[in-house]
Amino acid sequence: MAGAIESAERRILSAIQPSGSLTLGNYLGAVRSWVELQQTAPEDERLFCVADYHAITAPYEPAELRARALELVLDLLGCGIDPERSTIFLQSQVSEHTELMWILASLTSYGELGRMTQFKEKAARQASASLGLFAYPVLMAADVLAYKASRVPVGEDQLQHLELAREIARRFNQRFGWTFPEPVPVLNRTPRIMSLADPTQKMSKSLGPKHYVGVFEDERSVRKKIRTAVTDVGGPHSGSSPGVENLFRLLAETAPAAQYARLESARRDGSLRYVDLKEAVAESVLAALAPLRERRARVTQPFARAVLERGAARARAMAGATLEEVRERIGILSLEPEELAPPQP
Repeated sequence: MAGAIESAERRILSAIQPSGSLTLGNYLGAVRSWVELQQTAPEDERLFCVADYHAITAPYEPAELRARALELVLDLLGCGIDPERSTIFLQSQVSEHTELMWILASLTSYGELGRMTQFKEKAARQASASLGLFAYPVLMAADVLAYKASRVPVGEDQLQHLELAREIARRFNQRFGWTFPEPVPVLNRTPRIMSLADPTQKMSKSLGPKHYVGVFEDERSVRKKIRTAVTDVGGPHSGSSPGVENLFRLLAETAPAAQYARLESARRDGSLRYVDLKEAVAESVLAALAPLRERRARVTQPFARAVLERGAARARAMAGATLEEVRERIGILSLEPEELAPPQP
C-alpha cells in the first residue's frame, strides 16, 4: 500500500483536446507550465494526454479530428514537451480509459453530472446534448485515476470536474478498499487570457479567428490581431477596461519586467497611448514565441507518430495494471488459468 501511494505522489497527468491550432491562451494557461514541470519536478512521472475521445462530444468532421490530433502533438513538441522526459499519448489508443469510465460511472449519480456547469453551458449551445457530453466528467475522472495520478494541472474551469473525480475516488476506496489517491489540482499561475475581440470572454477558437492568437500563426496575422484588439469605448486614457487589462496581462507574461513597468507607469499617469501598448504586446508576444516556432519547424510527422506509439505503450502498461487491480476489487471473474494445487499425498 505504501509503495502504491508513494508512486502515485510522483505522477502528474494533464490533458488537452485536439480542437484545432494551439492558441496563446492554451500555451500561457497550460502548456507552458507543463514544460516547466520537466525542470521543476524532474523526479515526477509526467503524462500528457491528447483527449481525442473528449473531442467527439461536440460536432466534428472525422478527417479533421485525425489531422488536429497529430497537429496538436506536433505543437506540443514544438512548445518543448520532451518525449524523453514526459509521456505523450492519444487517449483513444489506451482502451483502459473507456473501460474504467464505465466502472466509475456505476459510482456516479445522475444528479452529480446534472450539476456540472460546463455541461449546462455546452448543452445550451447544442440542438441535442449527447450522453457523451453528459458523462464527460466521468471519462475525465478515468483519465486521471487510470494512472493513479495525485497531481493534475488544470484551469479554473475544470476544478468542478476534478472535484467530482476526487469524490469518485473516495467513493470507490470506501466501497472496495484503497485503490486511488484523491487527485489534487495544480492551478496555473497565469490569469485567464481573454479574447482580443471580446475581452469579456475567454480566448477560444470556437468564437472565431479574430478572437484568438495561434502560437504558430503567421507573424503578420498575429500583429494585425493585436493591433486591432478591443481596448475600450471610453476616454483615451481610462486605462482600466477589460481589453486594456487583457493586453497588460499578455505583456506581463511575455515582456521584460522593465518594459511592463514603463507602460504601467504611463497608464497610471494618463500618458499611455494604446497604439504603443499594442505594439509592445505584439513585439513581446512574437519574441516569446520565436523559439517555439523554430523548434516546431524541425519536428516531423513521422517523429510525432513514433512519439505517440511509444507513449501509448507506456500509458497502456500503467493503466492496464490499474484496471487489473480494479477488476479484481469489484468482483470481475478472471479467466486466467489458476495455479495447479500440489497433488495430495
